[in-house]
Amino acid sequence: MRRTLHDVSSVEVFVGRVGKPHGIKGEVTVDVRTDEPDRRFAPGARLRVEAPRGSASTLTTIEVESSRWHQGVLLVRFTGLGTRNDAETVRGLLLHTTLDLQDRPEDPEEFYDHQLVGLAAYDLDGALLGEVTTVVHGAAQDLLGIRTPDRRDTLVPFVAELVPEVDLEARRVVVADRPGLVAPFPDDAPTTDPSAETPADTPATGA
Repeated sequence: MRRTLHDVSSVEVFVGRVGKPHGIKGEVTVDVRTDEPDRRFAPGARLRVEAPRGSASTLTTIEVESSRWHQGVLLVRFTGLGTRNDAETVRGLLLHTTLDLQDRPEDPEEFYDHQLVGLAAYDLDGALLGEVTTVVHGAAQDLLGIRTPDRRDTLVPFVAELVPEVDLEARRVVVADRPGLVAPFPDDAPTTDPSAETPADTPATGA
């Protein structure tokens, strides 16, 4: 993500991957990659599709006809795909949707990646730690990538205990920092070269 996202009106996000057919009436399983599957896969939703390498599909967009949950798995039927053979032709397709940058998740405790990238990160005392440069979606939890003023890249678990505050209006997040999280361990902290011409208290240039 670029830091100039605020200069554009929308952003495309990855919301899922088509899995195997389910039944004989064209339904497919979807490997969901969004926190709002019921919203993104609502009937009538149009999605951009990206065919994986080796796929014979020539589709560029696809429309959701219906969707439902079955034993914790999202089942979707796309318009024009009425048989199991039809469903097999879209297996593996990557699904994308476009979000307006002003959109926000329905849950106030959830955020889109583009809302977080570019936010300044501060510790509990108000000291600048760096800037959020990326969001990493892990199997167990999401991580905020924070680049420090001395250009170290760190990862912070995006959980309330460690990131107690996200203020989109103020363009900042607060991190309950500790040695080894964003700040280095004391033994790893950079030392100041007394012979350097630049005064020690001169702010470093951020990313």
